Amino acid sequence: MIVSDRHRYLFVELPHAASTAIAAELAERYDGRPVLHKHARYHQFLAQATADERRYFAFSGIRNPLDETVSTYFRYRTDHQGRYSDPAKWRRNGGSVSDHSVARYLFIRDRGADFPTYLRRFYTRPYDNWSNLAHRRFGYVIRFESLQDGFAAALARLGLEAQRPLPVVNRTAERRAAFADYYPPELRPHAARIFGPFLREWGYGFPAEWGDLRVPLPSRLAYRLLRPARRWRWTLQGERLFD
Repeated sequence: MIVSDRHRYLFVELPHAASTAIAAELAERYDGRPVLHKHARYHQFLAQATADERRYFAFSGIRNPLDETVSTYFRYRTDHQGRYSDPAKWRRNGGSVSDHSVARYLFIRDRGADFPTYLRRFYTRPYDNWSNLAHRRFGYVIRFESLQDGFAAALARLGLEAQRPLPVVNRTAERRAAFADYYPPELRPHAARIFGPFLREWGYGFPAEWGDLRVPLPSRLAYRLLRPARRWRWTLQGERLFD
């Protein structure tokens, strides 16, 4: 989470939406400074903010989960930055890597699981993330798919001009193709059940080459029914859900 008192903004870092790059750029070139912890929630900032700080322009990012999930798979598969194979980094041993991330890493490593196998094993309920806590209240949401333009647009809302293109950092290794290439035709109905409700909410669509793919009604209902419990969980949670 990055705040600037000079420019009166707050950037909330949603995982896997180029938050690391944006936060670094704001701190280096736009008078930003870290506050709380990297993936603190907006309500945590409000709880300790002054009345004036609560009026700061808040913004964050969002990403197509079809794309995000492919990148997450490759993070596990390549042991991104060595964080999953080192027991000293596991939360159970005092580190920051959650048990569920360790389980996913070990599943891929030990079984040589490809992406469809990983997706079917670990994605069984409609996808959501903690953007549902406060993103609708923000002044702007940067879409990962148009990152450079979105970052410039967020700065423009603050009366600032982008000083340079946003640098690329924390790139996922080994991934080579567009996300759609990792979803064979037989996997697409499962993807529609899992990701369809979130895609609809945020105005994303399925790739055109997937044809007329429908989001089943039970998935849409489950997405809504699960949201209160998920909001409660993410509200209480001090750190990010996904590593």
